[in-house]
Parts: sequence; structure tokens; C-alpha cells
Amino acid sequence: MSSEHAGAEDRGRRGLMLVLSSPSGAGKTSLARRLASEHEDVQASISATTRAPRPGETEGLDYQFLSAEAFSAMVARGEFLEWAEVFGHRYGTPRAQVEQALHAGRDVLFDIDWQGARQLEQTAYGDLVRVFVLPPSVDELERRLTARAQDSADTIRVRMSKAAQEMSHWAEYDYVLVNDDFERTYRDLEAILMAERRRRRRQLWINGLVSSLSKAAQAR
Repeated sequence: MSSEHAGAEDRGRRGLMLVLSSPSGAGKTSLARRLASEHEDVQASISATTRAPRPGETEGLDYQFLSAEAFSAMVARGEFLEWAEVFGHRYGTPRAQVEQALHAGRDVLFDIDWQGARQLEQTAYGDLVRVFVLPPSVDELERRLTARAQDSADTIRVRMSKAAQEMSHWAEYDYVLVNDDFERTYRDLEAILMAERRRRRRQLWINGLVSSLSKAAQAR
């Protein structure tokens, strides 16, 4: 559903922060990219990272690629909503772009790990919706990591060894999806987004509507 199908009331709501986390290979990045591409009112948070670009990745589209020194300077200035070290590299979410989107009524999508989600809980709990994505099996997780051909065999072994620790944090999330069928999992993710947009605290236009309805009813 693109923004052209959204109700007029969506223009008066506060955006939400939709966090997707999973062990590497479970499918969170594919889900995030599909959601952002099909919903014009959802924008992906572009994380900053100290790691080198992978084949096919573009500066400013996939990540902001920073030197270790530049990343540390942003941390010192308090310019990240969250940051963490993962597999020897640092990743962080720049604060300014997210706050601007939320105030404009746009949803911001985060593809981050449990450490980042835990930090966001400290700084932006009221805006946060957390979804953990699980693989259907360990064998399938390893198959997906191998099939995407982005990492060496040694890196895949490290990612697999970390998977159990990452999955142990599933209970810290609001929703858990098992990605055994991508299309079904994606539809479930869309349903979560639609429901969370309708939470009372995010619909800033409701007070005005109720006030006008009350006045009209009293005038009858």
C-alpha cells in the first residue's frame, strides 16, 4: 500500500520507528527493503558504519561509510540515537534524519541488531515498534548465508556461531515473525505496521475530530 491509499487522517499522525532485528541471514534486510519500496510514507534509516562497502552497496543509499575517527567524533557530539559494535565494525543511527521524519508523520524503518534496539528503547520508547525475525531452522539459516555469496566461509562460521546469542533476545521485542515463507512474512509485517499506525497516541488528529464531533452533537 503506497501513501496515495492512506487515509487523510494519516497526515496528522506522528511517525513511528519500526525496528527489524534478526540473526544474519534470517531475512530482515529483504523485508525492510520491500516495505520501504512499496510504502512511500516509510523511509529506511540510513545507518553509518565503519566497515567497507560490500559489492553493490552505495554510499548514502545503503549506508554512510565513515572512518573510525569520524564515527567517534559523531558519538562524542551525541549525534547517534544508537550505536553498537557488530563483528568488529561500528554501526549507528544518525539522530537528525529520524527526528525530522517522525515530526513530518513519516515512519522510519531500522535494520539493526538487539543492541541497537535496546538503546532505542532508552531514548525513544514511545515511538518504537520492535519486530524480531527468526529463521525456520538453523540449516536454512546457513543455506541463506551461503547462497547470498557476500561473506567468506570463515565469516559465515562466525555469523552462525553468533546466531544463538542473537536469537536469545527475541523476548525483548513486541512481535516475532518466523520467516519460513517470505510473502506471508511480509504480509504479516505490513499488518503490524498498519495496526501500530492506528494506536491512539500516534493519531494526533483525533483530539480535534472528537472536539468537533462533541460540539456538533451538543448543537443538535
